[in-house]
Amino acid sequence: MANSWLFLCLAAITCLAGLTWLALAMEPHWKSVHQDRKPERPAQVLRTLGWAGLSLSAVLCFMADRPSMAVLVWLMLLAALAPSIGMILAWRPQLLRVFWP
Repeated sequence: MANSWLFLCLAAITCLAGLTWLALAMEPHWKSVHQDRKPERPAQVLRTLGWAGLSLSAVLCFMADRPSMAVLVWLMLLAALAPSIGMILAWRPQLLRVFWP
């Protein structure tokens, strides 16, 4: 359990990436992030990456702690990061280009 903080940090990063990819799979969010250039939006690839990122973050939470705590931590990550992505999309959407340049 000495590396549990590392697993939790990786879980937060993959959860953030997964939620961002799921948001970018939607047309309005894609347009707000890529407003000055118009690359093709690979919606199916973004959805697949998004769900894979969320699944990986859940697995990393389970590797970090016992199952009852891992479910709670994963749900709290979702609850904290989903509004964060929404706020980034509202105020600085160009910051999310890092996830799909």
